[in-house]
Amino acid sequence: MGMQRHKGAYIVELALVIPLFLLLVFGVLEISRAMYLFNTLEDVTRRVADLAANTNFTDESAKDTIRQIGIYRTTPGNLMLGSPITDAHIRIDYLAAVRDSDNNITLTEIPTGSLPACPVKNRIICMNDPHDPGCIRFVRVRMCDPNNTGACTPITYQTIVPLVDLALTIPTMMTITPAETLGFTPGMATCP
Repeated sequence: MGMQRHKGAYIVELALVIPLFLLLVFGVLEISRAMYLFNTLEDVTRRVADLAANTNFTDESAKDTIRQIGIYRTTPGNLMLGSPITDAHIRIDYLAAVRDSDNNITLTEIPTGSLPACPVKNRIICMNDPHDPGCIRFVRVRMCDPNNTGACTPITYQTIVPLVDLALTIPTMMTITPAETLGFTPGMATCP
């Protein structure tokens, strides 16, 4: 009879310890995944910024391709182990270095409608005045919620295991790099 009570005690102890153990294991996995995701997204913005600095800013399909390459894919989709992050979360902006009346230089986003018509036009604008508000001098890449087309809002972190709820938002992860060729090649025709 004494042995049966001990077996029952072991089962009760195991029933109490297993959920705590699993919660600890899944918690460590989620925290590790969150750290992986934060580091990977920093690398993603760096990769995309480097590629965008040499890609024609008027070619939307080329920009879509570099977004996919940025998340280590060749097609649209999720970042591996990085759900909900997709190539749609990568925002590419073009910045001008505008000089104000006090001679201070401010990086200013160039609205899509105000971008030069082609890489050749950008070179001409920049050669005439490197501080012109339409001269692309820098490329900025950020991770933003694609549902918000205005401001760059952070992305909500989604856990793999629904038992562990981490109330995290993924920072916007930003990389700014100098514009390089922006798709310009010697002998390229001037656009209208």
